[in-house]
Amino acid sequence: MAVKRKIIKERVPTPERPVEERIHDFKEVNLGYTFELAVKEAERCLQCPYDYAPCIKGCPVHINIPGFISKLVEYRDNPDKAVKEALNVIWACNSLPATTGRVCPQEDQCEKNCVMGKVGDKVNIGKLERFVADYAREHGIDEELLFEIIPKIEKTGQKVAIVGAGPAGLTAAGELAKLGYDVTIYEALHEAGGVLMYGIPEFRLPKDIVEKEIDKLRKLGVKILTDHIVGKTVTMEELLEEYDAVFIGSGAGTPRLINAPGINLNGIYTANEFLTRVNLMKAYKFPEYDTPVKVGKKVIVIGAGNTGMDAARSARRFGAEVTIAYRRGEEDVSAREEEVAHAKEEGVKFEYFINPVEFIGDENGNLKAVKFEKMKALDERDARGKRKIVGTGEYVTLEADTVIIAIGKHPNRLIINTPGLKVERGKIVVDENLMTSIPGVFAGGDAIRGEATVILAMGDGRRAAKAIHEYLTKKREGQKANA
Repeated sequence: MAVKRKIIKERVPTPERPVEERIHDFKEVNLGYTFELAVKEAERCLQCPYDYAPCIKGCPVHINIPGFISKLVEYRDNPDKAVKEALNVIWACNSLPATTGRVCPQEDQCEKNCVMGKVGDKVNIGKLERFVADYAREHGIDEELLFEIIPKIEKTGQKVAIVGAGPAGLTAAGELAKLGYDVTIYEALHEAGGVLMYGIPEFRLPKDIVEKEIDKLRKLGVKILTDHIVGKTVTMEELLEEYDAVFIGSGAGTPRLINAPGINLNGIYTANEFLTRVNLMKAYKFPEYDTPVKVGKKVIVIGAGNTGMDAARSARRFGAEVTIAYRRGEEDVSAREEEVAHAKEEGVKFEYFINPVEFIGDENGNLKAVKFEKMKALDERDARGKRKIVGTGEYVTLEADTVIIAIGKHPNRLIINTPGLKVERGKIVVDENLMTSIPGVFAGGDAIRGEATVILAMGDGRRAAKAIHEYLTKKREGQKANA
């Protein structure tokens, strides 16, 4: 007689650093699971069959989620074996699990679809993925698995160029390297990682973890050329002469600005500049690193997405009084629930239904206040499901000596100006196989979507790698037939 399985409704929480401690530094907030806690959470998974599992369907890279979670329970008496087996399952679809386990919006993707959510808390898939990656890195298991994979790679003799070392480019590079291609990434900045390095703060994604994830790709044979701006240092035409295919994963690095009087006053940053100074250029360690960043006593962050939350929480760590100003209501905040909760715990204030119309300066050209129009929501909703808003004709002025604008970004203009490359509304146009209007040139991530999530970019990188593999396989077969 089958034993009826006990359903554990409550999620096993992950430890976090206390607010009064973490608000004074940039160390990671969430401490992650121990092996014992991870096994307890893994036991809650109902082990839905692979062909049915809603969590897999909700994952942009289609990780076999029940498959990797089951290994933690199956080998619970042998932690190293459990983690190695789980990592092997994850790596089949995702080469950067320590990153996605931290920054992927699981609550809107895999966890959103978790069947356990019908009777209790959804399984904490993201934190389990993070645990597997962290344990494997700390115990050398990822290196062991990597050295088992490398000898099995059969070289194709073909070369692929990747434009951009962000999530889309890194994912495509890793997948293509495992398929036997000679891969070279061209990165405009002085370090690889894209938004993972310059956009996401240390307290949410430690940079040494990103560097170690990237180092795995180098061990797979991926070459990374930094300080190479495609469209300036090297042209697309030159890449196509040297490589058999090209993937554009250049992201969305051009910030959107606000067309309002006073926008050029001193004390106004784009979130792009502010976070690049803080993260990639390590301004939070000034003067150990000689990159200054001026943060006043009163900071207003305009925008309530993940980037706005990152900017606000970073400014709090510099000791500022921080307010997030958002033109919509609380229900339409697009940032992750966890990040909003952390921001509120750390003392960030929120002002809703206000839209900036003027930046007010003093006689020396320094920002001193922001004038906002009060907005109101309508019953009608837009294509994204958010309530439409209109101005009320009423105004409010808030004091501020620093403003950080976090209202989105556009794709790299140098790339989209490539001759023959079809672009619509600033985004590269691709077909169902992610190929652009230029044969042999593929694209994915924010370059085709506009600003989106890390995991969606990675999903595009994986899809593009598969499409490039099919394209180049046909090319090889054609060359053999004509030989």
